[in-house]
Amino acid sequence: MTRPVFSIAKVIVFIIAIGALVWAGNTWTQRVRGVGLSTSQQMTGLDKWVMGTYVDLLRTGDIANAAGNDPTPKKFVVTPGDSVAVIASNLESQGLVKDANLFRLYVRLKGLDTTIKTGNFTLRQNMNIEQIALALQRSESVEVTVTIPEGRRREEIAALLEQQIGVSASEFNKLTRRASDYNYPFLKNLPANATLEGFLFPDTYRLPENPTAQDVVLRMLDNFQVKAAPLLGQAAAQNKNPFEIMTMAAIVEREAVIASERPLIADVYWNRLKIGMPLQADPTVQYALDFQPDQKTWWKKSLTLDDLKYVDPGGYNTYINASLPPGPIASPGLSSIQAALQPQDSNYFYFVAACNGDGSHQFSVTFEEHRTKLCQ
Repeated sequence: MTRPVFSIAKVIVFIIAIGALVWAGNTWTQRVRGVGLSTSQQMTGLDKWVMGTYVDLLRTGDIANAAGNDPTPKKFVVTPGDSVAVIASNLESQGLVKDANLFRLYVRLKGLDTTIKTGNFTLRQNMNIEQIALALQRSESVEVTVTIPEGRRREEIAALLEQQIGVSASEFNKLTRRASDYNYPFLKNLPANATLEGFLFPDTYRLPENPTAQDVVLRMLDNFQVKAAPLLGQAAAQNKNPFEIMTMAAIVEREAVIASERPLIADVYWNRLKIGMPLQADPTVQYALDFQPDQKTWWKKSLTLDDLKYVDPGGYNTYINASLPPGPIASPGLSSIQAALQPQDSNYFYFVAACNGDGSHQFSVTFEEHRTKLCQ
């Protein structure tokens, strides 16, 4: 077998070439220090070639890697007159980029320096240089507002976003299909096939004009991290499964009409699970039945006996499966998450809608007692 022969001369030439490239990169960095947003217009063809080679060969990893793993949203402001140098320095001081000079080189090389907007931006430490540079092209000074109600499933949220602010429903559904695509602490240790169902936090959102589906998804996950994730941290501290808490919270959200009843409804379901009794929660059957074209709803209005016996492939029908469903069936609000985490202690195993039509429920310990409270 012939072994490759590396001559000392070739090694020396390679080292000299790399050294020259590093020197050229550092030299160009020095040249742009203190220069304003129009620097990209001053770059010659040679400048672009040298810097492109320097970035591609030596700094690609630094550009692709984020400054950290923290997904917490941070407000970042670009004021009129801020130079790239000032913007880069501010990004570094806030921990959003590790190397201010590399950010400056990147935006100038890509011609993004002259299109950075002034205004308010929402950035995160787990965004890399490329993502931050693109985010700074879209100021939040012009905004649209959309409200996501509690208890909506992914597809409903997608349709609402498309109707109200023009976000592509198909793209939103695609982006929310796999929770494993997102680097958030509360999405760790989920089942491999878990979607973002349940984690798209219901709230009123102010978004940049003409937002993309990804803009909305990230904003909703950011919001969940700030407002709901601390409750899941409490669950973990109490040796409770956060994913099961979210699954229960979604059922409670769909079941409860009166807010004060949520902790008691949660307790009934937890009591049933403790003794291996099916939850028999109508919302899980509605979720399993999927979209109803004749009623134009994802939540069938009146369930039949055949519906309650439906064996859905996903295993969501809790009339025939004596366990929690495989995951959340909708996006619960904070009060439902709190109810699932801290249910009201009781001996109840049954509840039924009260006959007065106000949305309240009557609760029972035994089935015999439960039957007496059914509306005639």
